[in-house]
Amino acid sequence: MTVTVAASLDEVLEVLEARPGAEILAGGTDFMVEVNFGHRRPRSVVCVSRLPELRGWREEGGELVLGAGLTYTEMMLPPLAERLPALAQAARTVGSPQIRNAGTLGGNLATASPAGDTLPVLAALDAVVVLRRWGGERRMPVGEFLVGPKRTALLPGEVVTEARVPVGLASGPPAVCQEFLKVGTRNAMVIAVASVALVVDWVGRRVRCALGSAGPAPIRAREAEARAESSMDWEGRRLAAADLDAFGHLAGEAARPIDDHRSTASYRRHAVTVCARRALERAMAGPGWTA
Repeated sequence: MTVTVAASLDEVLEVLEARPGAEILAGGTDFMVEVNFGHRRPRSVVCVSRLPELRGWREEGGELVLGAGLTYTEMMLPPLAERLPALAQAARTVGSPQIRNAGTLGGNLATASPAGDTLPVLAALDAVVVLRRWGGERRMPVGEFLVGPKRTALLPGEVVTEARVPVGLASGPPAVCQEFLKVGTRNAMVIAVASVALVVDWVGRRVRCALGSAGPAPIRAREAEARAESSMDWEGRRLAAADLDAFGHLAGEAARPIDDHRSTASYRRHAVTVCARRALERAMAGPGWTA
């Protein structure tokens, strides 16, 4: 096996161009598990953990740019956590401190596990994924990038470099309220049985709700979103209990869960229903709300 510890993004792209089939290694929190269990036998590996181009985050051109090398630990720290609280909430649920120090946003995207904790958050934030290859760049909504269980729209020779979120959705409360709720088989160190990410944009009068571990990829609960938007008293920032119930029910109906070793499909749908309602209720109790 050939291993290249890249010093720059250009070097990564050169290696991917010269070695078709070379695999990217970032934090290794998913990659190395598959290697150790014999599920993956890479012949060529390119390590991107030291690339300055992929690290950190910045504001640019009306977007919050999240580098692919951004770790879960960094997602939990202010000021980013204050602007993207749902992302920080999701990051806190990931593994142990060691895993959070190593695992990255780009790795979560490229692995494309249906249970990936940051993925429903990015979907609810209307994030755009940036892909680079030798001689070119592509951008696509996260919902188009994630095409199925551990399947993405990545082409040979491409690498995830960043995710971009509209600044308007990253302004924090009271202008925007965000929530992330996750159900697992225990309280920590657990893969999601189901999760819900919610973004309530008071300025744009929009509700965005995405479901995780409830389908082959994150699912936007469009009917639930539309029901909440049409029922909301946006001036008074109030929603009737019946409309809250309907929001949760429609979110549950949007789920496409399966039975597996962690849960049944029926429980996953129920968990989504409860979490979606609870997330909207919590957003209503947040800064900027009236009783």
